[in-house]
Amino acid sequence: MSDLPLSHIRVLDLSRVRAGPTCVKFFGDFGADVIKIERTDGEGDPMADDRYSSDYVNAQRNKRGMTLDLKRPEGVAVLKKLVETADVLVENFRPDVKFRLGIDYESLAAVNPRLIYTSISAFGETGPYSTRPGFDLIAQGMGGLMWLTGYQDRGPLRAGISPADLSAGIFAAMGTMIALLERERSGKGQWVQTNLLASQIMLLDYQAMRWLMDRKIPLQRGNDHPQIVPTGVYRSSDGYFTLSTVGNDSYLRLCKAIDAPELATDARFATAELREKHRDAMNAAIEAATLKKTSAQWVEILNDAGVPAGPIYKLDEMFADPQVQETGIAQPLEHPKLGRVEVLGQPIRLNRTPAQFKRAPPELGQHTDEVLAEAGYGAEDIAELRRKRIV
Repeated sequence: MSDLPLSHIRVLDLSRVRAGPTCVKFFGDFGADVIKIERTDGEGDPMADDRYSSDYVNAQRNKRGMTLDLKRPEGVAVLKKLVETADVLVENFRPDVKFRLGIDYESLAAVNPRLIYTSISAFGETGPYSTRPGFDLIAQGMGGLMWLTGYQDRGPLRAGISPADLSAGIFAAMGTMIALLERERSGKGQWVQTNLLASQIMLLDYQAMRWLMDRKIPLQRGNDHPQIVPTGVYRSSDGYFTLSTVGNDSYLRLCKAIDAPELATDARFATAELREKHRDAMNAAIEAATLKKTSAQWVEILNDAGVPAGPIYKLDEMFADPQVQETGIAQPLEHPKLGRVEVLGQPIRLNRTPAQFKRAPPELGQHTDEVLAEAGYGAEDIAELRRKRIV
């Protein structure tokens, strides 16, 4: 048996696109036996249109793969057979679909009461929008992020990544882990649910709290922090860099480091509240000083002065940075057709049992016979399933 921490866990992965695979990656990377179940025609997941794309390889590593027609009773019967020995099932069908197929939580929990059944939906399993299709962009808009991103005179702006998808996947993994821990005490499985909309709202954090408790609607602030000034993006002689201050001591260190002592005594900037009130004048005064040196010079000068500052990297520059390399966030993976590639690793480090990246994404149905044999199907049974195109 593998010494990885989740090597005793078996996961059935019925998920597609991004949120589900994001959840499942946590299990596969730490040793779980993840079985990716796909339609027999390979359709249904736009990411699977190119199994050799960088996105697909990163999302689908560390899995075995099989095909199964869940629209037919014989296919559902096979899934229920697999559920008998599974610990976790992850799916992101629209809520009505799994009930129509007969693979909802109650149906599968009747087969295996210890099953952790994890559902990731767009808007939740209940409510007026539960059956709507939804993707990350929709959740960004409904979840408040787009009206917080960008500049007030330019309208709403989407984030450059997929935060609703990714956070829903991460929260689903966290919820599944919690359910697995609880099962050790109770011996019972349960239904874990998360959705893109709630996950996106959760990411708003203090911005959401400004409405919930303070009844203030935050404004778009571009690259500025919504409350803490000066914090944001500033121009240098050769580009841009970031800096951040918190509190008066940090602000005074900044004034000294940029050789602008007059800012330390300017009555408009004497307190955090006044600096926020006069943020435009504050930022203009700082930028007049920062234009005199390069970004690299300011990053060094400010950090030496105890003021957090950093470069703004393009992705090639980011992955070349020695500190980024030290994190191990880029990991090698051997792919049978692509050769040695790199994928995003885990930001979680375990000193004894770290994540491993050993298995490239499976071809369509690559391990179907193997998985069925492990579930107790004989060669003739498997041949019959293939003849009927159940698998």
